[in-house]
Amino acid sequence: MLVKTASKHKTIDWGTLPYEEALEKQRTYVDARIQGRQGDILIFTEHPPVYTLGLRKEADKHLLCDAASLAKAGIELVKTNRGGDITYHGPGQIVGYPIISLTEKKDLHAYLRSLEDVLIQTLKHYGLKAKRSPGKTGIWLDTRKIAAMGVAVRKWVTYHGFALNANVDLSPFSGIIPCGISPKEGSITSMQIELGRELDLSELKTILAKEFWKIFKKS
Repeated sequence: MLVKTASKHKTIDWGTLPYEEALEKQRTYVDARIQGRQGDILIFTEHPPVYTLGLRKEADKHLLCDAASLAKAGIELVKTNRGGDITYHGPGQIVGYPIISLTEKKDLHAYLRSLEDVLIQTLKHYGLKAKRSPGKTGIWLDTRKIAAMGVAVRKWVTYHGFALNANVDLSPFSGIIPCGISPKEGSITSMQIELGRELDLSELKTILAKEFWKIFKKS
């Protein structure tokens, strides 16, 4: 479905979708964007429980459980081609996949900083003072990580993106060293924990979409 937003560019909500199916759909959208058959799109989704391994060297060493434990917990393990280390996706976590062209400004670092700004400004709506952490990826509240990021680009069209912990159960994060960050370096948190209440995910996605298109100058 479409998320209601003032943006003239398309924002799509896939609902809940298995990770590998979502990746294949992203690739289809990337092809269409490269060929000029569609404009820029922001996709929202939630995934059934899954650990995803990024391209960072030795990311697999940050998985702390074996195949039997994964099967018992009902968590998939998928190797993917995004940047970054290992992370967890599950229900109640808002995953954002921007399929946008960077041909006018071929600067991946600037794109990542802008994506971080989207999350920082969104969290500000809820009174949460989020920030970047030097030398680390994602968005933080002091030493508590609330959003992860990992992107890929093909012919200067982006895919993959960010994962914002809204109402997600955080217990599966104990099965990994998330994003390679040890307990001494920081912990994982969620908006629900920080605010002490469950989030309205439809409202959150509307705010995310507005901030996204505002920052990427598409509204």
